[in-house]
Amino acid sequence: MEVHYREEGVAEAASSVAGRLVADGVPARLAAGDPTLWDEDAEGETEGGRPFRVPRELLAELDAVSARLRAAVEPGGEGPHVVLIATGCAAPAAEAICDTADVPLTVLDTADPGQVRRALADRPESTVVVAAADTAEGDACLRLYEELFQRAGLAPAGRVVAVANPGTPLAEHARERGYAVVPAGEGGALSAATLLPAALAGADVARLLDDAEEVAPLLSRDVGNPGLDLGAALGGAALAGRDKLLLEDRLSPIAGLPDWVEALVTAATGKQGRGILPVVGADPLPAADELVVGLDTDLGDVRVDGRLGAQFLVWEYATAVAALLLGVDPDDRPETAEQERQAAALLTLPDLPTGALALTDGPVEVYGATGAKDLRGLFAELLHAVPPDGYLAVTAYLDRLAAFDAPVLEGADFEQMTDAWMMADPATLRALLALRTDRPVTFGWGPRYLHGAGQYHKGGPRNGVFLQITGAVADDVAVPGRSRTTLGRLQLAQALGDLEALETRGRPAVRLHLTDRAAGVAHLLAAAQEV
Repeated sequence: MEVHYREEGVAEAASSVAGRLVADGVPARLAAGDPTLWDEDAEGETEGGRPFRVPRELLAELDAVSARLRAAVEPGGEGPHVVLIATGCAAPAAEAICDTADVPLTVLDTADPGQVRRALADRPESTVVVAAADTAEGDACLRLYEELFQRAGLAPAGRVVAVANPGTPLAEHARERGYAVVPAGEGGALSAATLLPAALAGADVARLLDDAEEVAPLLSRDVGNPGLDLGAALGGAALAGRDKLLLEDRLSPIAGLPDWVEALVTAATGKQGRGILPVVGADPLPAADELVVGLDTDLGDVRVDGRLGAQFLVWEYATAVAALLLGVDPDDRPETAEQERQAAALLTLPDLPTGALALTDGPVEVYGATGAKDLRGLFAELLHAVPPDGYLAVTAYLDRLAAFDAPVLEGADFEQMTDAWMMADPATLRALLALRTDRPVTFGWGPRYLHGAGQYHKGGPRNGVFLQITGAVADDVAVPGRSRTTLGRLQLAQALGDLEALETRGRPAVRLHLTDRAAGVAHLLAAAQEV
């Protein structure tokens, strides 16, 4: 595992802050999980405050649980259909492991009715569920799978395993239902919430831990410590005003790492008006506030090389270093907890307060303060509102996989199919708007992004402009055991709670509601091309 500084200014800033950290004994203290680095009362239960060690002891327990679940669903078969119900960094970490290993995994960290319904219909007879989310959407998805299994005459106790610490609502629910429970432990990418579903899906998690174990001893060193080198580069650059982190992974053999890094860094650093904002999928621009980090590529100011297990451990350590330099506690998530409370409060109301309609442009309704007359004018208005040191954030509470269902002409080649998917994908809006500004444009799927970038948007620097997208639900799904709660209502409550949290902090935000989702996405993309 190696970190290379490829730009002189980065090297100088990193060297300066690293020297101060070494003088204070930070490398060894951080590697040992010393929570007093931030606060004498800190417990260090997540990425930033836990010991940086490799949990090899998990392998035996994961093997036993995996064998039990596999035997229950497909004795002697080809393997189970693995569904991970997760939140926070666990979801993108598990996806990165499985995508890199080229093994299938279904991740549910959403309340979108279409996405959840499609997962429920996928091979229920061979499905096993790893429940690792104590959130409203996690509870809803687990209840739906329990109902699915019961109606099909399949015992849920043989198909569901919970990853939860003792005393949590999820652990108590699992105990009452007779499910296997694996302790969640200290969190991080190398935890049961990511390793168990990856192992069930067929990834070589032992090799992943081997790769992490090779780099772990280096993290207590003052010299030759890749975590210190990367963290000093991130934190030193941010202190010098380069707080936009562009992640470049073209040609990397690792798939999906930038999405996990984005969630990790924003959740850990975005608070008290400070933070580092990763930008995924953007082309580097000659901007004074950008730092480009290449993952196994020379396209950047810093190059980070290493296998996935090592990358996980080094990035977690580096993020804690950067948070320390910025003077924030990486384990604190105040804005995330607040948004969850707001969404829960909204669900108790007879009707959700959708706000005042500002204008309608075809299948798109616009809610929020705007002087625009149509979508084209709105996009231009939002881009103009981004401050010189700011960014535009697009967030979508929709089905993040729906674009892959876009109709394609018979006989279409891969390039034609890719074009069709892009023009049916709300995430394409980020790229179209980015072409029309020299400021970073980010994109996040709700509620997934709330546990990472959502913390930054509300607690970080006050220089963001926000565009939220929601959509009408044609075929809703009732949540078993939750009176008057449907997935669609939950999804909209999460979006409105998110919007309320932004607005109460004075963040400029506009909501676009698609009265017809497919037609609305196409209309958005067409308008963005005309700005």
